[in-house]
Amino acid sequence: MNKAVNDGVWSGSWVAERLGVRLEGDDELTGMLGLALRRNPKRAHLLVSNVLGKHVPQSPSVVYGAGFALGRRVRELLGAEEAARAVVLGYAETATGLGHSVADGVGLAPYLHSTRRPVAGVARAGGFEESHSHATSHLLLPEDPALLVGDGPLVLVDDEFSTGNTVLNTVRDLHERYPRRRYVVVALVDMRSAADAGRLAEFAGEIGARVDLVAAATGTVRLPEGVLEKGQELVARYEAESAGAGGPSSAAPSGPIARFPAPPNSGVTAEAGREGDRPSSGPAVEADPGSSTPSSGLAVEAGQEGNPRGARGTARSAPTGPQPEDERTHPHVTRVDLHWPPGLPDGGRHGFTPAHRTHLEDALPAMTARLAEALPADARSVLVLGFEELMYAPLRLARELEQVAEGVEVRYSTTTRSPVLAVDDPGYAIRTRLVFPAHDTPADGPGERYAYNVAGAGFDAVIAVVDSVADTPELHAPDGLLARLSAHAPQVLLAVVPSYVPGPLALPERHPMLPEPLRGPAFSSYAPEEVGWLLQDLSDVTLEAPTEEREEAIQSGGAHYAESLPVEYQPSEQYQELFQAALAESAARLAQAAGAVTEIVLAERSPRPVLVSLARAGTPVGVLMRRWAQFRHGLELPHYAVSIVRGRGIDANALRWLAAHHDPRDVVFVDGWTGKGAITRELTAAIREFEASDGITGFDPEIAVLADPGSCVRTYGTREDYLIPSACLNSTVSGLISRTVLRADLVGPHDYHGAKFYRELAGADVSVAFLDAVSARFAEVVDAVDATAKELLSGDREPTWEGWAAVERISEEYGIHDVNLVKPGVGETTRVLLRRVPWKILARAGAGADLDHVRLLAEQRGVPVEEVAELPYTCVGLIHPKYTRGATGADGRAVNL
Repeated sequence: MNKAVNDGVWSGSWVAERLGVRLEGDDELTGMLGLALRRNPKRAHLLVSNVLGKHVPQSPSVVYGAGFALGRRVRELLGAEEAARAVVLGYAETATGLGHSVADGVGLAPYLHSTRRPVAGVARAGGFEESHSHATSHLLLPEDPALLVGDGPLVLVDDEFSTGNTVLNTVRDLHERYPRRRYVVVALVDMRSAADAGRLAEFAGEIGARVDLVAAATGTVRLPEGVLEKGQELVARYEAESAGAGGPSSAAPSGPIARFPAPPNSGVTAEAGREGDRPSSGPAVEADPGSSTPSSGLAVEAGQEGNPRGARGTARSAPTGPQPEDERTHPHVTRVDLHWPPGLPDGGRHGFTPAHRTHLEDALPAMTARLAEALPADARSVLVLGFEELMYAPLRLARELEQVAEGVEVRYSTTTRSPVLAVDDPGYAIRTRLVFPAHDTPADGPGERYAYNVAGAGFDAVIAVVDSVADTPELHAPDGLLARLSAHAPQVLLAVVPSYVPGPLALPERHPMLPEPLRGPAFSSYAPEEVGWLLQDLSDVTLEAPTEEREEAIQSGGAHYAESLPVEYQPSEQYQELFQAALAESAARLAQAAGAVTEIVLAERSPRPVLVSLARAGTPVGVLMRRWAQFRHGLELPHYAVSIVRGRGIDANALRWLAAHHDPRDVVFVDGWTGKGAITRELTAAIREFEASDGITGFDPEIAVLADPGSCVRTYGTREDYLIPSACLNSTVSGLISRTVLRADLVGPHDYHGAKFYRELAGADVSVAFLDAVSARFAEVVDAVDATAKELLSGDREPTWEGWAAVERISEEYGIHDVNLVKPGVGETTRVLLRRVPWKILARAGAGADLDHVRLLAEQRGVPVEEVAELPYTCVGLIHPKYTRGATGADGRAVNL
């Protein structure tokens, strides 16, 4: 096998030797690609490009030249006339710079790249999914919607093709909106199997278009049987050993990574395996306990001071020799004003035209001169570090600097949101990693970000290039990117490129800008990544009233139930013991239902859904579905909670925010369970009304629920009516959040609905404990979930609404004559006992332990429990039509009896 540089060792040999993975294909393949490992349920290995400039610092001329050469090949394929009519589309985040370089090579082609950053006021021209990615959906946000209109060729650029799924998703979405006759697919490496290659050809025939493919190298990955499990075991072992070696400090938020002594000042030249003139010193990396080779080190920390200097890409020697602790420096960061031209886009997020290209070429020399002047006089090794999707601007600056800075070796790479295991071995592609918090307020919430092969590379200076949206306090924080870089380079420069804001807006702004979702711990006891609440915080407003008093007010004044809150029920010790017993008994059953409904959503609704829970009963279920998707598929799904109020519909402002940040077609509404289906009908009517008022379409009103005993929906985990422990309690199992509130004096026309955060109940909070107890059973129910999902997907799931029919029958049999006073199912019956003035409880004969908590609550409130032989639900709660004057109808108002 042809070896790449790195002391003559191929940077994929470490993984290849341990997993039996083989790369087969063109001679250039192993020079272009290394291998690394990641924790992923579908694919443990990762192809790491040596010429992309993402994970491996590389000469900017090599990076730009690779893309430009591909563009020239596209131009030759199309011919000058067709090339002049082409549009180039690159993929975020990895291929934004590559795609831009290809567009330069094509010539006059305008360029657009997909983005994972929603931009307020910019109309969406499309979107698609990257099925293997850990990140959020791709959006297309051209400033000029006409950019994608026309019958000229569309050139799609990605760094690699593994299966071709991403390209199929893209073409499918765009061809429906903007059909054209020809597509050209471009990649650095084409690693598809013969079967996958055939799928692309078949798809081209289906849509009646020509699809050509251009790649710098072609091959395939040969995987032995059991490689996924073996890879997962290897990752787990290295992470465990790294944790045992010390683990990260609190200032370095990362996975379990080993702690090492101070970094040496290792100099590296561009030649393979040759040391620089400066001394290379520092302690040898600790040996991998699982390897006989001392240089095969543990995973190396991302965010800690005092880690060994790792590889600068593939050109690096193993670190040797000590460095005194006091020789480490943590200099201040120097900000460099580039004088970026006004009105020049920072990249292709909103489109980059040939005129923009000319403007950039004219401005590059002066901007690069400012960077060169700011560098230390003795700097001989410099890294220009871009930022996630911002790849092209720093690449062009780095290439220009490489050409004008004599005697300075310039390398280029960017930060990324992709988590990869780091192992300090010449035969492994990711030698070190820096870990730091996201600093651009991403739409999918806070999280870790990474820079690979930077720590330990011996750079004299690092120039961090970010856009202005990312120039935040998090960037400058003690654990932020700049601090991480300062621990590994004597000089850090910061260059900020203005984030381009298209204007005028493509669509007139109809509503004021809505606030970002509330997140824990400031609002709710859930972790911030678990859920974002599209609500306003009314914690300081007194809204509670005793149950009878509250319902009296509703009855006498025609008030709506959502204008006040019931007093939070505080469970007795006996009741809490019942909750814990119920949780222990039903955790595996809940895990199976959560897994099954998630699998159905992924199979039928969207490969990367946006989960939107109906607060508050839906929120724990939404979190469990999000956790299952991460556990089983490695997906980090966005999850939000919104308010829906009977008689008033769903929060329209929340829908507007969702439509501005996500494709409505990906939104899946989530609730805990169905009773008689009132909320299902409410949501359907509300979505219809919203489409008519706002002109925004795509939201699917079908709710996904854990349990559907009423047979009201198609998307569910089970139709059994059993105890869901989260129904046993109120806020203390729902992140300490109250029911939602909609009152005119508190919620204006441009406000979200409100809710309270009961911080004072933290001592009784079991919200996270409930989630953890269910999530802990995921591994044991995988087979059962697969079987259940397969059965449900192949069966008849059309709603029969038999629950509604049963409620109507009960209403008449018991002389109530109002279906709104009949609350079917374990969850709804529990709510009656906790929040309302109940009349009696109907229990199915022999219901057993699922009703222990119901019987206890009924006993405490003096409510009779009547066993019924023929009952479609496990139990039904009845609100007395005479005594309870607060009983409410379908519009949420009091029923006059």
